[in-house]
Amino acid sequence: MTQFRNAIFVFTCCLAILSAEQGMAQSSRKKAKADRQASVPVQAEPTEQEKQISEALFLDGMKYFMLEDYTQALQLFQKAYTVTPNNAAINYKLGEVYLLQKDPKAALPFAQAAVTQKKDNPYYYLLLAQAHAEQNQFDGAAQAYNSLLQNVPNSDEYLFNLADLYLSQARYDDALNTYERIEKKFGALEQLLVSRQQIYLRQKNIDKAIQEGEKLLATNPTEVRYFLAQAELYNASKKTDKAIEIINRALKVEPNNPFAHLMLSDLTRQKGNKAESEKQVRLAFKSPELDIDTKVRILVDFIRQLPNPEIEDIALELVDLTIQTHPEEAKAYAVAADLQTLVGQKEIARNNYLKAVKLDDSHFKIWQQIVLLDAELSQHEAMVKHSEEALELFPNQAVFWFYNGTGHLISGNFEKAVKSLEHGKRLSANEAELVTQFNMQLGDSYNSLKDYKKSDEAYEAVLAQDADNEHVLNNYSYFLSIRNQNLPKAKKMAEHLVMLHPTNPTYLDTYAWVLYKNGEYEAARKYLEQAVALSDDATIVEHYGDVLYKLGKQEEAVSQWQKAKLKGEASAFIEKKIKDKKLYE
Repeated sequence: MTQFRNAIFVFTCCLAILSAEQGMAQSSRKKAKADRQASVPVQAEPTEQEKQISEALFLDGMKYFMLEDYTQALQLFQKAYTVTPNNAAINYKLGEVYLLQKDPKAALPFAQAAVTQKKDNPYYYLLLAQAHAEQNQFDGAAQAYNSLLQNVPNSDEYLFNLADLYLSQARYDDALNTYERIEKKFGALEQLLVSRQQIYLRQKNIDKAIQEGEKLLATNPTEVRYFLAQAELYNASKKTDKAIEIINRALKVEPNNPFAHLMLSDLTRQKGNKAESEKQVRLAFKSPELDIDTKVRILVDFIRQLPNPEIEDIALELVDLTIQTHPEEAKAYAVAADLQTLVGQKEIARNNYLKAVKLDDSHFKIWQQIVLLDAELSQHEAMVKHSEEALELFPNQAVFWFYNGTGHLISGNFEKAVKSLEHGKRLSANEAELVTQFNMQLGDSYNSLKDYKKSDEAYEAVLAQDADNEHVLNNYSYFLSIRNQNLPKAKKMAEHLVMLHPTNPTYLDTYAWVLYKNGEYEAARKYLEQAVALSDDATIVEHYGDVLYKLGKQEEAVSQWQKAKLKGEASAFIEKKIKDKKLYE
């Protein structure tokens, strides 16, 4: 029932508008009749029946207009127009419908006709301005607003529309002149001062922008955002001391405002006062009112500057404060972990990443960082556990199969290692570099399972893509020597490896061991002497003792075996070698 009464009210209003327009048109025609030239054709005045038909068509059109059926409304308005074309209301509705149908070119003549027929209706001018503006005819739109202001009494409020139009065209001087008219009429409004300041900023007139800012502060002495903006302007003008003064005034209004503390931190840093700068940024980060995203942006800026001992301590303190103030935000832990990783706090970083995924487990890169840190921390059991958790969420991400397989390989679960590595390799078929990584680990895994054929195939696949791959050159040649298989190939690979890395003790030891297996004991001793000079690794020292024994230096050999034993990582034969003073392999 309410909707029905509203509809009657709208129709009644429209009918009144339509009747008034027709009445005014009729009255105007009567007054002008005596002045018409006989040669000018005169449109016949509509009969009462035609007026009624026009009114009915108009009201029917309004029904469809209210239902947003603009196509049907347009047809009815057009029919009404053919009967009473000089009716301003009908012209207005036609123009409005065309605009709603995204046809400003068709709307323009009807809007112009409405204004011509009735000069004191502000909505007609607004329609005309819109029709011009949507065709980028900004001069025409401005003229429509100026005509409105000139012809419609008490229409000064539309000065704001005119100013916005000028502003959208970057006609800043015209906009400023319009603001002066507004100020004369309405006084120094807050938004007026803000808008005028924005224009001066766009004109790069910082001094005048500062003047407007001072007016804003005078009229809004408790609005901290204006103090912050003014401080930025003074800072941009190289007036750092004045900017600091303004911020201190802001902090008297709101002592805990985190954005004021942040700006004061930046300003005091510019003045070289590091202690005060750090104090202010701490105060800002202690505030839960400083949103997490702002804190993250600041911390990312610190991350970009690392490694840097001068900022490391404050950066670590800020990430702790971020976690304290936002304990339920995953990104707080994630950004903390990013920073901690860079400064070498890897275990703390890994644990913070784990806290992040407890709150939000959807980020692939965080899971990737977790398993990577597990690997760097040599925590292979954790690497298996976390990679399995990641695979529940990202089962098609080959990288997690790689870390899972590697974790099993290190743990001695070779069959599980092979299963994971082979699956991941299939997933990464189109990524040559990743396939190479899988084959490296598969070579080691299959060798441990004594499936030497598949081990060799995996190693060969790597070398086919990367002939200088040090991991494969080392392990492949060493395992061949242990198996006493294809020793010439093992020697060639180990020799090439030492040429590439002549000071790596592990690679020197591998080459020496291959030479040892080939019976080249003097050459083996040469390289082992270089190796033990660089490293006291138990395996290297024990190998050196083995070579010395082969060269007939029994006492020296026993001495080296005893040194290897002290390291606690020698072979299972070390005790027997020392006791019997004899080589066992």
